[in-house]
This record gives sequence, structure tokens and C-alpha cells, in this order.
Amino acid sequence: MDKVITKNELGIFALGGLGEVGKNMYCIEYLNQIFIIDSGILFPDEHLLGVDYVIPDYTYLEQNAHKIVGLFITHGHEDHIGGIPFLLKKVSIPKIYAAGVAVDLIENKLSEYPDLLSKTQIVEFKAHFKYSFKNVEVSFIRLNHSIPDAYAIVFTTDLGIIMHTGDFKIDFTPVGPSAEYEKLAALGSKGVLCLLADSTNSLKEGFTDSERKIGASIRDLFSRIENRIIVATFASNIFRIQQIIEACVECKRHIAIFGRSMEKAIEVGQEIGYIKAPKGTIIETSEITHYQPNEICCLCTGSQGEPLAALSRVANGTHKTIKLIPGDTIIFSSSPIPGNQEGVNRTINLLFKNGANVITHSPITDTHTSGHASNGEQKLMLSLIRPKYFIPVHGEYRMQKTHGNTAIECGVAKENVFILENGEVVAFSEKGARLAGRVPSGEVYIDGTGIGDISSSIIRERKFLSEDGMFALVITIDSQARDIPLEPQVVSRGFIYMKDSEELTHSIVNEAKDYLIGEMKKMKILNYNILKHNLTDFLNTLIYSKTDRKPIVIPIFMPIES
Repeated sequence: MDKVITKNELGIFALGGLGEVGKNMYCIEYLNQIFIIDSGILFPDEHLLGVDYVIPDYTYLEQNAHKIVGLFITHGHEDHIGGIPFLLKKVSIPKIYAAGVAVDLIENKLSEYPDLLSKTQIVEFKAHFKYSFKNVEVSFIRLNHSIPDAYAIVFTTDLGIIMHTGDFKIDFTPVGPSAEYEKLAALGSKGVLCLLADSTNSLKEGFTDSERKIGASIRDLFSRIENRIIVATFASNIFRIQQIIEACVECKRHIAIFGRSMEKAIEVGQEIGYIKAPKGTIIETSEITHYQPNEICCLCTGSQGEPLAALSRVANGTHKTIKLIPGDTIIFSSSPIPGNQEGVNRTINLLFKNGANVITHSPITDTHTSGHASNGEQKLMLSLIRPKYFIPVHGEYRMQKTHGNTAIECGVAKENVFILENGEVVAFSEKGARLAGRVPSGEVYIDGTGIGDISSSIIRERKFLSEDGMFALVITIDSQARDIPLEPQVVSRGFIYMKDSEELTHSIVNEAKDYLIGEMKKMKILNYNILKHNLTDFLNTLIYSKTDRKPIVIPIFMPIES
């Protein structure tokens, strides 16, 4: 960044969260200080085979660790806090600033990494708190989202005010505390230099439904269902969980909790006071057989079709505690995250196949609402804040672009709207704003406990293996005679079935032998690396010409001396 912004400029850039929905991480750099906003993960789509999570490339933060003053958390969703353990393994963060439920969720997450928890200082802020740094004051504005304790973060500098909304919606009848609209209006009256705002629902017109409306819909739905109910929702949607509990109390149903993350979320919600249930409402999972089906509601994870989540195991009959009963009603109280639709559909089909009734969000049955602002709410935010410059964040490119056009409609000059990619830097000074270059950015794949062990080339290989399989040829080579004394052995996985393809296999083996013997006779000194490379190219071309397929080709040489 030293070469990207000058000494007195303020730089804003994202390491994740632009052009995508996930792995949110935004940075403000000013006077040799780096303020990090959120540290999230991205859940992989189906083309990232075997990858558990995707996190930002932390190279720039590693190179400039001495400048980092703190990590500021807008709220407790995984795409905003899920990357914290991985970040702490790479970079020392002086303090993590978080509020309410996010504090408990971060502590729970770090409890799996005792070495990190012991050396990490988590500072819990309230809406009225302020923290002072060199020519920068950080303050907070409570907003509404689908999880409690969501905050906008405000950076007041001598160059002007920078505000990051975090994820938000305008909900005039929220389940929890109301947003601090008076603070938004007061901030706008002061004059805001730059607003960074959530773009996720910019393609949707109007206003997002209130969470309270969904609560009423769920209570009405519960009153009409006669058999057992199983509800799948996000474990982090604590307000929704509370409304499900209230519906169960009203309908005299007991609740059994399935899924580790759901159990943790309810535990945290009860500790803080956001989740309240009369004694005896929540029962042990082993007790569900003690009650009639119409007296039970099972609350579980798996609303996104995750293969190992509770609902998926219920659907395929592998859950050790709960088995589907024909007539069960399954309610999906969530919408599929982009990329998860196929897994959700697979789970729904299995549920129907096993005799269950399935209810998803529709105009008739409102079982879910988004936690993100639609176009009308984004206009209201822009009208309250009245920023001079605008950077749409948290969304795919089309969402950012649409949000940028909305800002122009609301009075932001066209040249003052920056549609950025991860790594691109906007530099602010007394003269105005400019695009100032890039910092290192990219994706890092998490597979198991490894960070960055999986490269894009490995992902490509996994893709090829999944589509066209593998073809290995084990060849014994007489290095002195330059001959192949034994018949090569073929190993095929996911490419051809050997017993049904003997003629094809013999043809490939014979042509490979002839080619390899010819190549060896050309060499004065045998070079097995060159031979493997050339034979691989030959086999790739040969196999494609015969099958129109491109398996991973692996020649294996077994040299012997005659």
C-alpha cells in the first residue's frame, strides 16, 4: 500500500466480499493504521470439489501486520466471522471488537483453538461506545438484520466520515431492538465522505418483509398442522428460532434440537436473553418418543442441503435419533444461498419420497424473509446518509452495479460511485478520490485443517477426475535393452470399465508401447522425466482421439536392469 496511496491519503479496499456473497473482509488504511472490518468465509459451490471453506488471501495483512490496530465485527454470521481462526493463525490482531451475540459466537468458535483463544483479546462494544486512534474515532450504529446485534461501523477521520453498513434491512417492526435511525439522520446532517453499503438484495424492488410478519405466518401455519413438525433454518437466525419457540408454546408442542450448530446457537441465545422458553418446552432428543407426533416440533440444521447436516441425514434415513414418519411436515424457514439450490432440491425430493409434506417459502406461506435491504431500503439508507462517495459492497457484480445506479438516482455523482473488485484501492485526500491501484487479493481454499494446501491446479485435477476419471499405465522398462519386457498394467478409475473395453485397452497399450520404445531408442541417455512428459502428451492425444474424453493420465515407470 505504501506504493498505492501516499502518506496522507486514506485507502479503502476489500480482500473479500466484492463480486461474491461471502468471505467479507474490508480494510481502511490511514496514517499507517489498518482497520479491518469483518473476517468471513465463503461456502464453496459444487465446482470446488472437496473444499470446506474459502477465505481471502491474507498476504497484504501479513506484510503489514504492524499497522493493524484491530478487527471490527459488524455481526455474527459465518460470512463475517467464520474466517477469524484462520486469520489469527496468520496474523496477530491486537483486539477484536464485537457486540452481543457475536462475542459469544466468536468465543465458541475460538474454543476449538485454545492456543488462539488464550492470546486473543475480544472487546465487547455497545451502541454508544467510541474508540479513539490516531486521527480516527470509531463508533457504532445499531441496525436490523436476521441476527441480533448487527451494527454499522463509523470511522470519523480528519478527511471525513466513512461508514460501513454491514448487513442490514429496514425493519420498522423488528423482533429485537429497533435500529438507531436518529443516529443515521444525524450522521447524514454532518456530511459523510463515503458510504460502503450491503448490496445483496439490490435487484429486489420495494422493502423486505418484516421478521415479525414471518413470526405471525409461522404461528398460523403451526396451528393448522396436525402431525409432527420439523423446521430447518439457519442456526444463527436467533430471532426466527425465538418465534418458532413462541409458536410451539402457543400450540402446546415440545421442541427437540438437532444439529451441533443449532444447539450452540440456542445456548448462546439463552445466555444473552434473546431466546426465552418456558421450562419443559425444550426436551432432550431421546424424549421425542414419549410424546404424540402432534406434540413435537424438531428444530434442526440443514436448510441449505448440506450433506452432513441433521435434515439431510433425516431425509436419507441415516440419522441415529430421528426417523421420518409418513405425514411429517417439514418447513424450510430459509431461502437457498446461491449455489446451494441443487443440494436443497435433492433433500426436498428425498423428504417427499419418504412420505413427508414439505413447505418452502411462497406467497401463500411466508416461512422466511431476507435479512438484507431491498432496493427501497437502500434508497432510504442513501437518503439518510447522503454520502459524497459511494462503494457498494457485499454482493455479486450485478448487485453492486445495480446498487451503484440506485446511489446515482439518490443524488451521488456518477463519477463518485466506485464499483470495485477485491484488491482494488480507492484513495481519499483533501483533493478528492481516485483509483489508486491494487493490493494482493485472491482465494485460499480450506480443506480439513490445512490453509492454502489446495491450489487451483488441484481443484482442476479434481474436476477432471470427477468428469473423465483416471487412466494409469504401469510400465516395466529394461533400461539397458531399451525395451518393455512385460505387458504394461492398466489401472482405470471412472474412465472405462476394463472388462467391457478390452479391445480399446489393448489398442491404447500397444500404441503406447510402440511410442515409448521408439522414444527410448532416440535417446543417448535415458531421461525418465522427459519420457514421462512425452508419453503423457501422447496418451492424452491418443485417448481423446479414441474416446472424446480427457482422463487424468498417469504413466508409472518400473525400471529394471537386464
